[in-house]
Amino acid sequence: MIDWVPLRTGARPVPSPLATPLVWAAASGGALVLVALLNALIGTDRPSPALAALSLFSVLLGLCARFTAAPGTAVLCWLFLNGFAVPPAGTLTWAGHRDAFWLACLFTAALVGTTLARLLHARAAYRRLTTDIGGSTRTRS
Repeated sequence: MIDWVPLRTGARPVPSPLATPLVWAAASGGALVLVALLNALIGTDRPSPALAALSLFSVLLGLCARFTAAPGTAVLCWLFLNGFAVPPAGTLTWAGHRDAFWLACLFTAALVGTTLARLLHARAAYRRLTTDIGGSTRTRS
């Protein structure tokens, strides 16, 4: 009688996050494209949709990044938001509470994405371990 056994047994490792410089390069390029697209569609006089889009983009970047990449991701997204989504375009300004709030939103979004990814990877790894332990104790009659 043939007993089929999976070739890959044992625990699979949790995927490692991307390198921080690669995440920051993606943040720079993606934020530039996103802000340019939003400027073309809705104009530069409404920064709220740009903040929402960049926050969502920060969450997506956080899904494949390390925790140490979150501050840099937030700052890079804020630079493009402040420099090109707020009139006058191309000029960096600091408007106290507004920019501090924007930085906090972008930083929180990057941390939420990274935390969510870590929790999902840990849960999947735990399920694989408990499935492997439960599957190896069964015997066939």
